[in-house]
Amino acid sequence: MASRSRALARSLRRLPQAPARAQPSLSTKLQCRSVATYTSPQQANQISVLQSTVDKNSSGFRENAAALGELTQKIAELHEKTSQGGPQKARDKHIQRGKMLVRDRVTALIDPGTSFLELSALAAHGVYDGEDVPAAGMVTGIGTVEGVMCMIVANDSTVKGGTYYPMTVRKHLRAQEIATQNRLPCIYLVDSGGANLPHQADVFPDRDHFGRIFYNQARMSSQGIPQISVVMGPCTAGGAYVPSMSDESIIVQEQGTVFLAGPPLVKAATGEEVSAEDLGGGKLHSEVSGVTDYLAVDDAHALVLARRCISNLNYPTSNNVSRKENWEEPIHDLTELDGIVGTNLKQSINMHEVIARIVDGSEFSEFKPLYGSTLITGFATIYGHPVGIIANNGILFSESSLKGAHFIQLCSKRNIPLVFLQNISGFMVGQDAEKGGIAKNGAKLVTAVACADVPKFTVVVGSSAGAGNYGMCGRAYSPRFLWAWPTAKTSVMGPEQLSSVMEAVGRKVDPELKARIERESDVLFATARLWDDGVIPPSHTRRVLGMGLQAAMGGSVEDKKTEFGVFRM
Repeated sequence: MASRSRALARSLRRLPQAPARAQPSLSTKLQCRSVATYTSPQQANQISVLQSTVDKNSSGFRENAAALGELTQKIAELHEKTSQGGPQKARDKHIQRGKMLVRDRVTALIDPGTSFLELSALAAHGVYDGEDVPAAGMVTGIGTVEGVMCMIVANDSTVKGGTYYPMTVRKHLRAQEIATQNRLPCIYLVDSGGANLPHQADVFPDRDHFGRIFYNQARMSSQGIPQISVVMGPCTAGGAYVPSMSDESIIVQEQGTVFLAGPPLVKAATGEEVSAEDLGGGKLHSEVSGVTDYLAVDDAHALVLARRCISNLNYPTSNNVSRKENWEEPIHDLTELDGIVGTNLKQSINMHEVIARIVDGSEFSEFKPLYGSTLITGFATIYGHPVGIIANNGILFSESSLKGAHFIQLCSKRNIPLVFLQNISGFMVGQDAEKGGIAKNGAKLVTAVACADVPKFTVVVGSSAGAGNYGMCGRAYSPRFLWAWPTAKTSVMGPEQLSSVMEAVGRKVDPELKARIERESDVLFATARLWDDGVIPPSHTRRVLGMGLQAAMGGSVEDKKTEFGVFRM
């Protein structure tokens, strides 16, 4: 009893406006009554506010801010270049045909004044030697149309005629995966020549190749997830199934075409000579074949018709009754994250400082703060959405793994989405760790991450190495979204660890191998291959998480029933 009284007394001293030196009470019951006498609900909330110890005038802060600012600017310039699409000649030809550029189409489609969360903007960057395929020839992302959050998939015909490279297929499939998980209506802005034939072996025959797009459309439609297509250019061969398998389809006259085989192939196969318009133009499909439902005079008209289709879906604009309407911005400046983090991953990152700049009012109710302290767990809200946050403050030990598993169970039972802030070099190794059961305890964390049926979001802040990637909800664990900061590094192990391991087994370290490992762990290498959903500046983290949560709360979270309660770890 005495120890409990002393512990409670210590907590009382942290309350705002409490007596300067609250003395331990002889009675815990009396002490609990004293809390009610001078603690208002507003004062009680203050115990969760994270205080910052950042010194913005220190040399370390300024050096970190400069280094990360330079790296962020480099990636921002790459984003800007990629957003222009194909070469100037292709863009000019596109506009001369009376067509809108792909990002202008997206801007015209979404509700005025709302944001568009573009995904995988640097897909295919540097992947195909000698070939520049900006954004993999496709724009995907989440935007609000007529008040409904939608997944938008738009071909960019200025990039290789909008043909599908292997990374284009992966990007399209990833967009459909996100739409399925979050039950987002899909709007396809079609302007594509179909599969890129020189890459056909990596585009056509396998399970997750081109045909999976239409499989997904059929499955989503069967689950009540609407599919809307707008044919704004060629829609050839297998691509013809995109509008044909949509709930409603719009086509632009004398511009959009839909056919299984174009005029050259028809002539070769049957000897018939026919124009593209007569073979599969807008009037034919809107008046005769019935493949399309609406005929638009131009791009702008087609997008108005698409907005009307969304308005007639009778789809929920919001279905998250748990969201708190009254929320506050963080009390600490988001732009300070650059100075806190820097680019040197050998320096530890105080994740409490990061959390304080992401969550509403900088309020964080930490769970088990004194146990397994290399993993931070706790409850917060982001734009009013309740979240459970799991963040690395060091390597994962048995205690931190058990704590994480316990916390994930709590959130899963309560239907609270999980946010993982990754900066992890892995699980603890060594004789003491193995005696302590690191393998089985780490497995409990990995199992909890895999089986949690609530929306999960991952932000790779720094290192994402080895099995730590699994325990912190890496790509293989199906987070709804995974974003990376410019500082992110993803690998089984770093170049230094690789060198040590090879030297320990008597192998000489190949400098070329070391350089390759370094290159392959870089964030640009990762994002080009869709290992994440995009590289974001640290200061955008709160806003991006907010849009992800808004998308996830559109009706996909349901009450979960399990056969057992929460196991204390």
